[in-house]
Amino acid sequence: MAIKNTNIKKISVVILVIFYFVAGCNHFYNPPSYYHIIPQYLPFPVALNILAGIFEILFALMLVFQKTRRFGAYGIILMLLAFLPVHIQMVIDAPLIVGTFTLSPLVAWIRLVILQPLLILWAWWHRE
Repeated sequence: MAIKNTNIKKISVVILVIFYFVAGCNHFYNPPSYYHIIPQYLPFPVALNILAGIFEILFALMLVFQKTRRFGAYGIILMLLAFLPVHIQMVIDAPLIVGTFTLSPLVAWIRLVILQPLLILWAWWHRE
């Protein structure tokens, strides 16, 4: 049974918008917490952090409007796929400090193997 325009889906998209908008803003509020999790082989970590924040905010705002929701959802999916090297590096480097949180190897694996696919599926659900 497909869930289309139910209250659950409306609440879900609002949560998704808030989640990515706040996450995007955090790239500007607390940039140092992102610099050290960007893999060393990727150039220009400051610029990459800024771009990640801009795109998270942009895609969140695109989810607000029905006409742009599909593009926002696909943008989030592509962005999450682009972030996979960061999450793989976090598994390699764990334990590590992310902001005020110590990321254990188990949590790093959960983020990579469970959380990222769930976030991708969540965005996929809102592509229609």
